Amino acid sequence: MSDNVKDRVPPGQYLTDKWPVLHAGTVPRIELATWNFRIFGLVDEEKVFTWEQFNALPAYRSTSDIHCVTTWSRLDNTWDGVSFRDVMAQVNVKPEAKFVVIHAEEGWTTNLPLRDLLMDDVLFAHSHDGQPLTPNHGWPLRLVVPQLYFWKSAKWVRGIEFVAEDKPGFWEERGYHLYADPWLEQRYRDDPEWHEGEKNTDEYYERVARRIRQHEQKKQQEQGK
Repeated sequence: MSDNVKDRVPPGQYLTDKWPVLHAGTVPRIELATWNFRIFGLVDEEKVFTWEQFNALPAYRSTSDIHCVTTWSRLDNTWDGVSFRDVMAQVNVKPEAKFVVIHAEEGWTTNLPLRDLLMDDVLFAHSHDGQPLTPNHGWPLRLVVPQLYFWKSAKWVRGIEFVAEDKPGFWEERGYHLYADPWLEQRYRDDPEWHEGEKNTDEYYERVARRIRQHEQKKQQEQGK
């Protein structure tokens, strides 16, 4: 493994060219004719999209690395879909909204700070490496947040809820880390930051977000050499 590749693999991870399938429960059966996408919570007016309306938003492509909490990493994934920023632009979000709850099929949720969702690589993807997502991987739409462990990249997404306070989602309620920075190995709530009482504070999120920004800057500098 070259030094450049090593710098892209967080601690405790191994590289794979495969894309393992991991999820809890069954794979939902989805009909695009009745599918919709809801934006609600701390917005001036709730908005609902049909599949056709959602895909009429500007097309977006990004390439990123992904890191699963089960310790595999896969580099250079190309995603096609709609950027989170373009979706958010469809509503007026109230200033007190600092966090987001992503809602998916069968009541599944995950929580993220809003500022993480506004990063360049974050999108709602319908395709991976030039092919439509399979149902096992979240078809017809999954969130992609490459800077966090991949469970935050929810499959089968159906909505965005803007909220003022952070609140655990499905896996977070079951002991997974609230934030999930792979570079700090924030897998579960027995991480030191959790026990030290720094969880769920502006200072905590700013510190880990700063760590991610520094890593992204380093990656961009290396790519520019």
